[in-house]
Amino acid sequence: MGKRRGERELLRSLSKRQKKHLREFGEEHPFYDKVFACCLVGCYCCWYYTRVFPFQSENSDKSSAESDSETEVEQVSVYHKLLATLKTSPESESEEEDESESEEAGDSEAEMDSEGSQETGGSDGGEEDTNDVLEQEEGSLSTDTAEQTLGQEQADGADTSCDPSHEVIEEFTDVKHESEFSLETNFMEEESGDCNVDKRDSNSSQAFSEDPFKQHMDKELEEKEVEKMSTLPKTSSQSKWPRLGQLTFSSTLEKHKTLKADKEMDVKQLYLHKPLESTWPKVNKQYLSSMNKPSDPFFTPLQRELFCIMNTYRDLFYPERNALTNGEEIQHAYCLHALNHVLKANAQVLSNNAKRRDQKPGPDNDDYRDQGLTRPKVLMIVPFRECALRIVHIFISLLEVNEKRKIDVSNKKRFKGEFGFDPEEKPPNLKRPEDYEAVFAGNIDDHFRIGVAILQKSMRLYAPFYSSDIIIASPLGMRTVIGAEGEKKRDFDFLSSIEVLIIDQADIYLMQNWEHVLHLMKHINLLPLEPHGVDFSRVRMLNLNNWSKYYRQTLLFSALQNPQINSIFNKHCFNYTGQVAVRNVPLSGSISHVVVQLPHVFRRLEAENITSVIETRFQFFVNKVLPEYRDAIMSHTLVYVPSYFDYVRLRNYFKKEDLNFTHICEYTKKGGVCRARQFFLKGEKQFLLLTERFHFYKRYVIKGIRNLIFYELPTYSHFYSEICNMMKATDNGADATWTCTVLYSKYDAHKLAAVVGIDRTAQMLQSKKDVHLFVTGEN
Repeated sequence: MGKRRGERELLRSLSKRQKKHLREFGEEHPFYDKVFACCLVGCYCCWYYTRVFPFQSENSDKSSAESDSETEVEQVSVYHKLLATLKTSPESESEEEDESESEEAGDSEAEMDSEGSQETGGSDGGEEDTNDVLEQEEGSLSTDTAEQTLGQEQADGADTSCDPSHEVIEEFTDVKHESEFSLETNFMEEESGDCNVDKRDSNSSQAFSEDPFKQHMDKELEEKEVEKMSTLPKTSSQSKWPRLGQLTFSSTLEKHKTLKADKEMDVKQLYLHKPLESTWPKVNKQYLSSMNKPSDPFFTPLQRELFCIMNTYRDLFYPERNALTNGEEIQHAYCLHALNHVLKANAQVLSNNAKRRDQKPGPDNDDYRDQGLTRPKVLMIVPFRECALRIVHIFISLLEVNEKRKIDVSNKKRFKGEFGFDPEEKPPNLKRPEDYEAVFAGNIDDHFRIGVAILQKSMRLYAPFYSSDIIIASPLGMRTVIGAEGEKKRDFDFLSSIEVLIIDQADIYLMQNWEHVLHLMKHINLLPLEPHGVDFSRVRMLNLNNWSKYYRQTLLFSALQNPQINSIFNKHCFNYTGQVAVRNVPLSGSISHVVVQLPHVFRRLEAENITSVIETRFQFFVNKVLPEYRDAIMSHTLVYVPSYFDYVRLRNYFKKEDLNFTHICEYTKKGGVCRARQFFLKGEKQFLLLTERFHFYKRYVIKGIRNLIFYELPTYSHFYSEICNMMKATDNGADATWTCTVLYSKYDAHKLAAVVGIDRTAQMLQSKKDVHLFVTGEN
């Protein structure tokens, strides 16, 4: 505190011209201590040097050495002065000359800057503006003002109100909280309660060697191993676990020892960070049943096996996530793993900070390489704001040791307002299936992103990405930040050092826009284009070698097996420790849940390859299936189309052929949906084209169906039985005329098995004839 008071007193003693010099050039006039000035403004001059000159990792040492010379500083000052003239408005210049007028003009300028910051959202680099630093130091803001300022950070285009006491409001202006959450300026000794524990653990080499985090991150790959992973195919082995079922272990490097499920799990053997050992049993207590063994009172059987895999830092694909049954307990398990990883990584940095501070001046030690090229370590992709809200609540619960030691969460009120949900907003008397209610509970906005910084018993929400440890976002939220090639405003450097990637509810992204997920995977773990103030002497060699993707752990959770989801796991995951995928086959399909007596005709189409399936299916439908339903007798025919592109093609063809039809898709307005349903029910329209995405988001009951055509097998297997069971809503109940036709190919094996079961699927794929099944409602 004495040092901070000294800095403020020195600022107050500066003249207006000296303060202006400090704002424009990022350093004080030469007659002041150069080192003190650099520390005061957050090494802004060093940051600007790296911004002016292109960033090249191989020349980083040379650039840092040259920046120490006075000649280079003088050259940088010219560019800095030019940049200051571009960024500074006339109003701000007048404020520098006359400080008495700054408060009067603060409102208008703050509003203008808040509009500009909305465009960038929470994705900007998070670098502080020197003017903001000086204004806060000069004003000696109170705690209330600091908290209010922190609540105005922009992180998703949210509207904000600006504090009139500030000259400019940018990404982050609260110097007090910035210093608290900075890894570079904090030390392990400042963390009360954990210092002695961490020191005791650090003195034990055995503890380090057995810690999965240390084993994974300290492993040094050789170039031969990297080349082997990029060229040779993976070897796989099978194993069966009690709860997960059939597992496939795959790896490119030497065959690892087969992982076995632990029947009993001791928390101390998991090497959890100290606070988590005491908080996890309390947080997870709601999912534990009285049947749990006394020796394993902390995990459910599913959580125990999942966390056993997560803790080895292998990639994991679990395609049996169910929002009704196991969704929340899975979410708690991966939140524990993510938070444990972040706390360990930050504790290592803080501990090394203390060692470096106490170390005598001399050459840097490579033992202190403990960081990536950027700070974000964990990226969590979830579909809706409600999911992000639950994750943050889990983090808070895991960090709160007891009721007396509440964790300090900044911007908590704003977070609840933007990510929360008012129950009164839900339409009354809205009856939907239970799985629909579970998926679409709470705030279902799918455009968001938020940075979370965790340090020293406190959590900072809406942290700038480059000051965050964890980023929680939707695919759309990431897509708008990453941008496309050629766009001026795009940024993906913060993804360069992601160590744990968690993609939850991946099946929902098939209903949103799968291209956003692919776009994200193409931009993760790339070398950053700018240094972002990194200390290269602390960066791990794996990051400098651009081998981050080989150390990244990917946890993928889905409700179904799907080729597109499998491709993410197979083509975009390169973890050197290997992969684990759950590969259970469905014994009985969703056809067993059809309650109406209905003949099912599965018509097989032959395609040369997977790329020709789309064209083959369309020609097969037009030439062989549709002619059978043109007769007026085959009225009330519903055509279920999973792909929107196929729907547009069929709609255009029906218009061209002048068929009597109507259509409903996810973009149809409410009035058009009502008219189409009414026309179809009364028989005024013979055909109804219905997209799968409309059914996913609305789940309306379509009345009047007598003939049903599945243009393609549904993505969700239970949609098959739902659509078939809509026939019982028909008033006249003409059971004898009901028909159901399904088109499939050999490339639909996953979907077919989920509908009819694995045994029937094997028979149908072997036979090239159409298959007729009759469901009585009992099987």
